[in-house]
Amino acid sequence: MTERVDLFDSTYSHFTDRVLDTIRKETFGEDIGQNSWLTVDEYDRFLSWLGLTSEHHALEVASGSGGPALYLANTVGCRITGIDSNESGVATASQMALKSSQSHLARFRVADANARLPFDDNAFDAVLCIDSMNHFPNRLAVFREWHRVLGAGQRAIFTDPVVITGPVTNDELAMRSSIGLFLFVPPGVNEQLIEDAGFQLVRQEDVTDNAVLVAGRWHAARQRHKDDLIEVEGAERFEGLQRFFAAVHRLTSERRLSRIVYVAEKPAG
Repeated sequence: MTERVDLFDSTYSHFTDRVLDTIRKETFGEDIGQNSWLTVDEYDRFLSWLGLTSEHHALEVASGSGGPALYLANTVGCRITGIDSNESGVATASQMALKSSQSHLARFRVADANARLPFDDNAFDAVLCIDSMNHFPNRLAVFREWHRVLGAGQRAIFTDPVVITGPVTNDELAMRSSIGLFLFVPPGVNEQLIEDAGFQLVRQEDVTDNAVLVAGRWHAARQRHKDDLIEVEGAERFEGLQRFFAAVHRLTSERRLSRIVYVAEKPAG
């Protein structure tokens, strides 16, 4: 039986440690504080699909350490609110915001994205959720909440990094989901749920290559800094996470699990 391994709590609570900072730079190239399969060039492309301006207000669901949200605020100049259920992540994000030049634009709060969101109807001009959709078991309800808080004619973008596109064993699924609750779906499910929630699907692309690249780099960078990481994580957690990253790389490189980006639009009027 695959044991559960902590990726998020320890990472966020030690986010500014030198070894984690070094690993992010070696993994992502340009480190904006991300903790996913996202690189800056990919994020810039995603943002271009939303048409955001300095007049807008975006919501990031599962904002983690807050790095990508602060990057968005700095790049676009718009307001952004980030929500996450992980208190350590929200604390780290809030601290990063205070230290940045975008503290007046970015706010972070603890909230459960699986429940009713603590925002008014039509409150936002965009919703973003990068590499976290797999943690929401009641996906239709989540999409309906996004539809409620989005203004008419506005867009939501999300990536699902674990769409099942090939044969995967139960042991492989257990290893891939060892960091928390996961929902795996085959092609066609997200598309149908988007429509059922009242959205129109306007873009869909396979972006698995980024997961292959980042997972491989992440595993290699962690291995290079094994001794320093063990001081932070402990040997058991280090080995568990190495097995996790190796599984991600293997399953994505073989295209048995795929990472897909979706852009959904709330109809105007």
